[in-house]
Amino acid sequence: MFRFDTELRIFLHREPIDFRAGINSLVMLVEQSMQLDPFARAVFAFHNHRHNRVKLLLYDQSGFWLMLKRFEAYHFA
Repeated sequence: MFRFDTELRIFLHREPIDFRAGINSLVMLVEQSMQLDPFARAVFAFHNHRHNRVKLLLYDQSGFWLMLKRFEAYHFA
């Protein structure tokens, strides 16, 4: 289980993405599409077209984390 700081900001990329995208592609989306700093103390969330997968990108002092969640029986709105 991951526990995030209470002061950590969460940003959602509104448009679905191609889930083949890796860390470098997502960092570019954060910079260019969202116009945010990928090195900020924040979590950047991305979803797929079917709304059954979520990718979370965040930076800690040693590098980027990329987490993937696949919903088996549910999807989000």
